[in-house]
Amino acid sequence: MLTKFETKSNRVKGLSFHSKRPWILASLHSGVIQLWDYRMGTLIDRFDEHDGPVRGVHFHKSQPLFVSGGDDYKIKVWNYKLHRCLFTLLGHLDYIRTVQFHHEYPWIVSASDDQTIRIWNWQSRTCISVLTGHNHYVMCASFHPKEDLVVSASLDQTVRVWDIGALRKKTVSPADDIMRLTQMNSDLFGGVDAVVKYVLEGHDRGVNWAAFHPTLPLIVSGADDRQVKLWRMNDTKAWEVDTLRGHMNNVSCVMFHAKQDIIVSNSEDKSIRVWDVTKRTGVQTFRREHDRFWILASHPEMNLLAAGHDSGMIVFKLERERPAFAVSGDSLFYAKDRFLRFFEFSTQRDTQVIPIRRPGTTSLNQSPRTLSYSPTENAVLICSDVDGGSYELYVIPRDSIARGDAVPEAKRGVGGSAVFVARNRFAVLDKSSNQVLVKNLKNEVVKKSGLPISADAIFYAGTGNLLCRTEDRVVIFDLQQRLVLGELQTPFIKYVIWSNDMESVALLSKHAIIIASKKLVHQCTLHETIRVKSGAWDDNGVFIYTTLNHIKYCLPNGDSGIIRTLNVPIYITKISGNTIFCLDRDGKNRAIVIDATEYIFKLSLLKKKYENVMSMIRNSQLCGQAMIAYLQQKGFPEVALHFVKDERTRFNLALESGNIQIAVASAKEIDEKDHWYRLGVEALRQGNAGIVEYAYQRTKNFERLSFLYLVTGNLEKLSKMLRIAEVKNDVMGQFHNALYLGDVRERVKILENAGHLPLAYATAKVHGLEDVVERLAAELGDDIPSLPEGKTPSLLMPPAPIMCGGDWPLLRVMKGIFEGGLDNMGRGGADEDEEAADGDWGEELDMVDVDGLQNGDVSAILEDGEAAEENEEEGGWDLEDLELPPEADTPRASVSARSSVFVAPTPGMPVSQIWIQRSSLAAEHAAAGNFDTGYATTQQTTWN
Repeated sequence: MLTKFETKSNRVKGLSFHSKRPWILASLHSGVIQLWDYRMGTLIDRFDEHDGPVRGVHFHKSQPLFVSGGDDYKIKVWNYKLHRCLFTLLGHLDYIRTVQFHHEYPWIVSASDDQTIRIWNWQSRTCISVLTGHNHYVMCASFHPKEDLVVSASLDQTVRVWDIGALRKKTVSPADDIMRLTQMNSDLFGGVDAVVKYVLEGHDRGVNWAAFHPTLPLIVSGADDRQVKLWRMNDTKAWEVDTLRGHMNNVSCVMFHAKQDIIVSNSEDKSIRVWDVTKRTGVQTFRREHDRFWILASHPEMNLLAAGHDSGMIVFKLERERPAFAVSGDSLFYAKDRFLRFFEFSTQRDTQVIPIRRPGTTSLNQSPRTLSYSPTENAVLICSDVDGGSYELYVIPRDSIARGDAVPEAKRGVGGSAVFVARNRFAVLDKSSNQVLVKNLKNEVVKKSGLPISADAIFYAGTGNLLCRTEDRVVIFDLQQRLVLGELQTPFIKYVIWSNDMESVALLSKHAIIIASKKLVHQCTLHETIRVKSGAWDDNGVFIYTTLNHIKYCLPNGDSGIIRTLNVPIYITKISGNTIFCLDRDGKNRAIVIDATEYIFKLSLLKKKYENVMSMIRNSQLCGQAMIAYLQQKGFPEVALHFVKDERTRFNLALESGNIQIAVASAKEIDEKDHWYRLGVEALRQGNAGIVEYAYQRTKNFERLSFLYLVTGNLEKLSKMLRIAEVKNDVMGQFHNALYLGDVRERVKILENAGHLPLAYATAKVHGLEDVVERLAAELGDDIPSLPEGKTPSLLMPPAPIMCGGDWPLLRVMKGIFEGGLDNMGRGGADEDEEAADGDWGEELDMVDVDGLQNGDVSAILEDGEAAEENEEEGGWDLEDLELPPEADTPRASVSARSSVFVAPTPGMPVSQIWIQRSSLAAEHAAAGNFDTGYATTQQTTWN
């Protein structure tokens, strides 16, 4: 038994698999119905409207419905998408044991302790037939998968098969009046919709379960007499074929396996037993220590079973479905249906090579587990779990593959693992003595070597080397020198895949992938929530792997992503270009074409192959938020701009990459106050006064605009700001601008108009404006303020700025490799953007003529403040004009290279950080905002 999923809960009485999704329903003795995702191991939902135990539950085949029946005599139909019960069907008078949807008609069959079986139409929500005949509790009832039959099992020690063909005909609309009359008479006088076809007697005690075979005319039943009986039926009769004995207590449930000729049964003796249908013998038994089993369910399409017991349920498989295979160059050898087969990738020719010996036992899991191939000798090693671990060695004549000739008898031996380590040598692990036996092709031991660790499996690791596995580590061991070449702590490793050049290795565990070098130096680890199934290296050094439902990739630096989803699990054998060759669980070779653009693009960025990156930008359709986030994370926001059409995202990326030109263009399209403000902050950080001025104009942020003109020394525009504040009747703005300009008469005028005559008088007196002083003194009369004597007054005038009117000086840096293409890719109005965001704005970005503001029209300010292009000859680079620089140090651009100045240099160390590094005074550390180091400095000073 291979356990895939297990839950802990109250006693599970009913189970049902979803036909498409990885879901299973479990109905509990506590009255709760649980919906589980058995792949992820998570509880999706729970439904708890029943009073008392819920014994039956079943998914609909195609609709988002399931049905449940419980000890409250109610049948409930639920919609799992709506998370609620749609309706309740009432009619049974005792506990309901099982419920099941019909595979084709809108019917539900239910079995109850009221000794009846009922068939319901869930669309009309009515009972359409009651099947009576049992004289004890009816423990189960189910539809035949194809025919109009129902099988039921009862504690009256019988199994009954019911013919419901008449019921089906009744549901079809009658074609003529005679058939309508016949149906009317049947309705009036009690026509029989279902009749008993067979009564199967043979059990000595009550029968708990009966089930049809999915394709053959067989029935299996299990009873309280501890027996499992196999029945066969034809058109006229049914008879007992055989009895399977072995259970030590009541048999709770029994069923046929959907894909194999076996019967699975469970019992209150705490065991699950597997029986061979053809030989009618027990194959395998699985036991639990404390939990009785109550119910079984099988997946309608996959090789999965589920069993419910006293403390939960388990989802399991009886056998592994992974085919054993080995790849060498253009050849694939794999085991299928007791044969070794050969597949050629280039021609896709599939050939049967030799038959594989069948094991002498009838136990499960005896199929080949691993396969190792020596291309020089054309020899194959096949390992299996037969006899606790054994191998078979086949040396295949080279021309026999094509001809299908018989091959010599296989050489066999016992060992936990066996792999080729040289042209004509293979190593066999002897677990009992913890040593490796090196043998030749005659199966003769030529060398023995003890292992440095207690290994439970060995893998090929290059000529003469073995990779030895334990529970928590792997070791590379040199057989010749008997030395450990490398060691790595890992989870339990299941598969080992080497790259084509043997320089890297992927170690696959249940939920993780570890990438390491050939000396087991760790490179990266990926964790998956769903089981990892297989993997292979492509020609670019990217590891492609599969989980249960995805094909994914892993780059050398550990970045990963999804290539595509899978409907069924596959096992990758080889990757050639954009084609993945793989085996499915039926052992069929398949070729899947994938789109490798995403991971090749990321790999090119990682390896700095910018020629490939630019080519892919031109020719590929790379898009999506994941790609944009990846480029941002890796420090390529300018590349992400190529894939973005949404203006808000373009704006954010442009600010992150320092590209003011595109940020201005996007801000124009968005035209929101917050974006203009952020543009102004970034432009101010870069010292681009023209863009800052433009952003402040668009947001009508006149206070910041005035301060900008002050610090840049633009007194002319500061005077215009004074006039604008006057038009807007902004007294405080007027006074600020007058103060910035050092205009005393204007300040006196503002104070006088505001009614602050004493302040106006004092200002005029201090600055020697005698004509104004006399006029104000006349108005004040006796209220003239007294001023201090003996003081020398001075004019309040801001200091002259060091730089007037221009942008801050920037380091001359070359354009980035990708930035030239931004001017022409993805945007049509590049000229307009340049016009709005070019070099020196101070001369061209002018305010509207304030003489036209006499009527108070302030809004005109924001319409005419457009920037003109400073130099029309300096257009953006075209993608075809890019000259890719070498990876060495970037050369300095010439001083005249005006068009390459917009990339902002990296900021230097803040002053506060310098204080922390250089000062030993606690006060300076506190002033810098780092109180921890300040406290530490204080303590150190105190102790000294």
